[in-house]
Amino acid sequence: MQPGGLPDMQALLQQVQQMQEEMSAAEVTGQAGNGLVEITTTAPLQTSALEIRRVRIDPKVVDPDDVDTLQDLIAGALEDAVAQARDLQQQKMGPLAGGMGLPGLG
Repeated sequence: MQPGGLPDMQALLQQVQQMQEEMSAAEVTGQAGNGLVEITTTAPLQTSALEIRRVRIDPKVVDPDDVDTLQDLIAGALEDAVAQARDLQQQKMGPLAGGMGLPGLG
């Protein structure tokens, strides 16, 4: 903290940069159907920058007569991956945001 109770912005920016580097390498895997469909994504600080890295589909669920189920499993796995990415973001950002001393963060 600097005089007047304000956070040291230089130190704060360094923490954010380090966290961005760590999060850019982080990946999470969402799944649906007890792992029959898995989607691995990045876990960036901004969910809008999320990238899909891998999709794995167990051949057991590939049924040309039941495409709807496969589509639902893919959507469920993607939703799970996004939720896991958000959880990881909150875990990483929580201590930083809480240490800023700014209302509404942390």
